[in-house]
Amino acid sequence: MIRHLFIIIVFISLLMGSTGCRQQEQRPEPKYLFLFIGDGMGVAQVNLAEAYLAVIHGEKGFEQLSFSGFPVSGLVRTYADNRFITCSAAAGTAFATGYKTNIGHIATDTSGQVPYKSIATICKEHGMKTGILTSVSLDHATPAVFYAHQPSRDNYFEIGMELAGSDFDFFAGGGFKEPDGVFNGKQANAIDAARENGFTYVNTPEGFGSLDTVTGKVIAVHPDLLPSGAMPYVIDNPGSPSLADFTAMAIKHLDNKDGFFMMVEGGKIDWACHSKDAASSIQETIAFSEAVQAAIDFYQKHPEETLILVTADHETGGLALGAQETGYNSFYTYLQYQDISVERFNEVLAVFGRQLTGNETSDRESLLTLVDNHFGLGSKIPITEQDKSVIWEAFEQSLKGKNQQETVYTEYPTITETVISMVSSKSGVGWTTFKHTGINIPIYALGPGAERFTGVIDNTDIPRIMEELMGFDNEAAE
Repeated sequence: MIRHLFIIIVFISLLMGSTGCRQQEQRPEPKYLFLFIGDGMGVAQVNLAEAYLAVIHGEKGFEQLSFSGFPVSGLVRTYADNRFITCSAAAGTAFATGYKTNIGHIATDTSGQVPYKSIATICKEHGMKTGILTSVSLDHATPAVFYAHQPSRDNYFEIGMELAGSDFDFFAGGGFKEPDGVFNGKQANAIDAARENGFTYVNTPEGFGSLDTVTGKVIAVHPDLLPSGAMPYVIDNPGSPSLADFTAMAIKHLDNKDGFFMMVEGGKIDWACHSKDAASSIQETIAFSEAVQAAIDFYQKHPEETLILVTADHETGGLALGAQETGYNSFYTYLQYQDISVERFNEVLAVFGRQLTGNETSDRESLLTLVDNHFGLGSKIPITEQDKSVIWEAFEQSLKGKNQQETVYTEYPTITETVISMVSSKSGVGWTTFKHTGINIPIYALGPGAERFTGVIDNTDIPRIMEELMGFDNEAAE
């Protein structure tokens, strides 16, 4: 009797094990892979956008972004090989290749000489199509780590030429920061080189509309690029083509039976936070969320084959939902009155400065009106006479060229810093730095294999897990 019972137990165990193996074998591998990177987007940036949406819609708490309701979420460690607080190049290299590197390196080892393959390149080698999208320039650090290898992120021209020589299928969003330079001893232009390599370059609505799946390799850039090669801030140009528009365009172009890999960067979240510009950060985060929604719409048609990851390279600004001035109170509705980015306000101030009358009383009132018109300080956000004096004194300092505040991506006068800081503090938003911070950043996952991205992981784990899920061996070292 005992022997028969033992045989039955063994048989059941083998049967369950066999069933488990079959179930494991049948688990679908992702065929369509989206990696969204909100540059500089920590948990606080997500929460601020959610809290803002809730309060302007008359709700309490948070209104979820498209990705913050994903069934799986976790945290990611971001440190670089040679510094605790990372940069976009080192962090990007980690989640593109699976390897840590030094600050400023683009998909190379710590010497800057040995190249690493990115997950995008590996997917391309396995017959998948590849797309790289960003709201900043295409030769910037985060997009660059997926197709280029350079010892310095500042080698914009060299990075652009690597893009031009690549066999990736779709680049979109921003343009080139430094398209011109000397290549192989001759003057060259990255856009011309890309055309020679078979890319179709489009930067008009008509050009966008002409694209289809048989167009071939494409570079589709925003029609109103800034001098930096980046797309305009959403707050400055709300009606223009958006990151969501380019994401939908990329999906249409890349969709095929062999699958695709797509990286989409919301790069100007970081830029806004470098300037402590809360309102612009919110609008860029919402635009980023809308781009993710385009991928979710695709996922709903292919739920068993589509994996969507949303993460960041680091947090920027030390953003906090709380400020000393307001105590425990929050006034996020104030942020809706700002209609201009710090970068654009600098341009407006330059024009204003040329129109001064020399009459201090008149000029002071004109300045306060200008600030009120663009930030709501005065008519919509209560300010004191002391606040008005602080604004005018900051402007006088700016006229003298004193106390210029230089951030990573812009330099602006004391008056701009004063105004933008006042908007934040009166809204209940705090900042600790104009730089990056070293805190863990969030990751959100949806689709087959999403459960692998829960808990606390390292940024180098992200591409390695993606490779495993797609059935590829680790191939990052060239």
